[in-house]
Amino acid sequence: MDNGGRMQEFTNEPIDTRNLPRFEAVPFEPLHPKYWTVLLVSYGIFYLILGLGLGAMIYFVDEVAAHALWPVLGYVVLLQLNLLLMRIGFKKKGFAFRTHDVLFRSGIIATSTIVIPYNRIQHVALHEGMISRMFGLAKVEIFTAGGKESDIEIPGIAKAHAEDIKQLLMGKIQKQL
Repeated sequence: MDNGGRMQEFTNEPIDTRNLPRFEAVPFEPLHPKYWTVLLVSYGIFYLILGLGLGAMIYFVDEVAAHALWPVLGYVVLLQLNLLLMRIGFKKKGFAFRTHDVLFRSGIIATSTIVIPYNRIQHVALHEGMISRMFGLAKVEIFTAGGKESDIEIPGIAKAHAEDIKQLLMGKIQKQL
């Protein structure tokens, strides 16, 4: 029924999907450049511990020491491959806020874009890891109904900007109530 109490005629017109707006045309904001340093420090600590373990194994285990070239070569290849994939992933990540939704793009080989309308957002959290905090960065987590884990995690945002994003999203949530 319309506002005048009259029955409206039901229509179900087809939509030309070739003319829909493209999210690919949205300018995505990249992660803060300092986040690359955070990634390097985090993975550097991991690979340092792994390297120390490998070194101890080569030093103390005679069978491994006799063939030390292969574990060391594997370690170096793993380190370089991880560094390359990390860099590609870092460059592909981005986020955007539009009038009605939030977008997050990520991926290494295949790019994935998550689009969440504001009216689906239930909760927003802001987190600072120990290393990220040292560089003044934070992560915004966006939750929708029906899950324990966040639907979108946007890392590598300057803390003040992350707080602004959280306030924007909280304001969108409040308008829906």
